[in-house]
Amino acid sequence: MTAESLETRVLTANLDVADLHRIDVYESTGGYASARKAVLELSQEQVLSELESSGLRGRGGAGFSMGKKASFIPKGSMDKYLCCNADESEPGTFKDRLLMQRNPHLLVEGVIIGAIAAGANRAFIFIRGEYALQADILDAAVEEAYAKGYLGESVFGSGVQVELVVHRGEGAYICGEESALLDALEGKRGNPRLKPPFPANQGLYQGPTLINNVETLCNTPIIIEKGAEWYRRHGVGNSTGTKLVSVSGNVRRPGNYEIELGITAREIVYGLAGGPPEGHEIKCWFPGGSSAPVLLPEDLDRPYTFESMAEAGSMLGSGAIIVVDDSIPIVDVALRLAKFYRHESCGKCVPCREGTNWTVKMLERIDAGEATPMDIEIVASVQQNIIGNCLCVLGDSMAMPIGSMIAHFRPEFEAHIEAARERAEHDLLAAPVESAENLAASAHAGPGVG
Repeated sequence: MTAESLETRVLTANLDVADLHRIDVYESTGGYASARKAVLELSQEQVLSELESSGLRGRGGAGFSMGKKASFIPKGSMDKYLCCNADESEPGTFKDRLLMQRNPHLLVEGVIIGAIAAGANRAFIFIRGEYALQADILDAAVEEAYAKGYLGESVFGSGVQVELVVHRGEGAYICGEESALLDALEGKRGNPRLKPPFPANQGLYQGPTLINNVETLCNTPIIIEKGAEWYRRHGVGNSTGTKLVSVSGNVRRPGNYEIELGITAREIVYGLAGGPPEGHEIKCWFPGGSSAPVLLPEDLDRPYTFESMAEAGSMLGSGAIIVVDDSIPIVDVALRLAKFYRHESCGKCVPCREGTNWTVKMLERIDAGEATPMDIEIVASVQQNIIGNCLCVLGDSMAMPIGSMIAHFRPEFEAHIEAARERAEHDLLAAPVESAENLAASAHAGPGVG
């Protein structure tokens, strides 16, 4: 099969259209017809039912039913909020950036439809601070939509209110966690909140709040246009639709690929991304961003679905596949990952604050050859003590992949310790000889040198 035949372009079907970011060009491709239909022709219950029947699951990591999540928003005349999580700070993930940059009106239309489904009258797109270009493009798209009457106090002249604001974050990974995102939107430090209460009942400004990812919301115009039954024809089982997959690491053709859920991971990594460089083999791979437990080469033949990745002991997550080949020491991967999560921890809870720090220190001992096999056991036990004991999943996001690396590659960790120790001993023995030679050279040079 060719690489082209492995892709199923639905979300990305029009990305090559010139000037698609302009509202007139977007409308020429059928844009805003779905939002108009949702506002003027369908009831809130019908929109909600269509989204729920489609089987659309969250594309940001958790994989929860989008329609079911929207149904949790209580009825009533109070202000209700929709928050689009455009923080996209998971290492290895760069798909939402593509959608916002090339097709911003698809997201704006998705926000309108999501707001109708939830009965929300106020919406925010929380975008990471580093995405300055994408934020500028979104700001322009929102302004165009307001000018056309597609946003505001009476969208499409219906009397239904949907206000939308693009809010720029300050570049903290923790703000990708939904409750920390809400605190940041309120002008506070981005810290996770205790749950319950959950955002659906008490979220932004204490009001009912629906939070969805960029890719999730971008699917809603397609579902309203083509119907839930059409959408369910793509994918398998409870993993319906297409998925944008960001592939990076040791592959020949890194990039974003839109695939139908259910093709094998091997078809993605080898068929689309070209596999590892010539002469190298895959050591392990992350199926859903850096926070997903690593899988082995034999798992590449599994279907790329939410269920299959969970059965393998990992998760599909944000849909970011990171490939590690046999040229990369596994300790290097673990240490770099641990340092990232230590740096990004908000420090609010002890298991994450202390656990990430201890993990880095122990891995540095392993890397320097100062550890023993018992230290590997200690690192593994620290990960177990972190998982499930933090205020949010940031601690788990480090503990799960590092725990899986130790489980799969313990012999390599042990060999790394021995090799590092031998190098350290060799350098220590060589140091006095080198020092004596330097002293002799200095003496020979005579006074006034140095």
